[in-house]
Amino acid sequence: MPTQQLIYESAVPVSSARHSAWFVEVGGSYAFARHVNSLPLMAVEFPNAAVEYPIIFAGDDDSIMPAVILGLRTGENLFVGDADQWAGKYVPAFARRYPFVFSRSDDGNTFTLCIDESFKGLNRDSRGAALFDAEGKPTAYVQNVLAFLQEYQAQFERTQAFCRKLKQLGLLDPMQAQITTGGGEKLSLGGFQAVNRERLKALSGDVLAELARTDELDLVYLHLHSMRNLQAMVERLAGGTTTAVGDARPVEPVAPADTAAPNLH
Repeated sequence: MPTQQLIYESAVPVSSARHSAWFVEVGGSYAFARHVNSLPLMAVEFPNAAVEYPIIFAGDDDSIMPAVILGLRTGENLFVGDADQWAGKYVPAFARRYPFVFSRSDDGNTFTLCIDESFKGLNRDSRGAALFDAEGKPTAYVQNVLAFLQEYQAQFERTQAFCRKLKQLGLLDPMQAQITTGGGEKLSLGGFQAVNRERLKALSGDVLAELARTDELDLVYLHLHSMRNLQAMVERLAGGTTTAVGDARPVEPVAPADTAAPNLH
């Protein structure tokens, strides 16, 4: 998979000095995600996301995170339609938090609420929700955004711990999928990792019991089951025409995958 393209073009800290007269009209447009073919995913989102998206793992040895595949080509999101609406039933929290995001200090101890000023819904025309009230205090809308992002950050850290465990257990392997569309076009989707089924089955009973106790075994099987959604994505690419897709399969070890990297349900 290609490097994760950022959907934030001009994220700046939210402040009363800068944004006292600004409003946010969110609406239902996901134009900002039209050209991303994957998005990071939190572990808590697996049950909803696994229904319709392939869930994979991406990143390098120091930072591996789950992600959903949204397109089979670079710069392609099959889940954003012509009217910029999200075509899937579940919208990943990474997209739902836009245009807001936390910026983390260098020491990792402080988080600052930021907003993408390139977002078309940001305005001074009283459209949508105000960011600050007449006294310069954050509105209830901003407080709700903060609560959402705080939950997202907490789930991010839990998801990191889950990924570290998969790595420590040696369960992740580089993978690739060979895809043939209905028109005969051959696509190769690589640069991601997936759980090795045989290595999973070879784990000791004690380890499997611990994974089950923490619900992480459920997450692993949701990930494995979700890979079947690659077939549905090929059909979506073809506009509903049934096509052939090769199973995702292990390949020889390669350089670390080149990728970037939530109530969230």
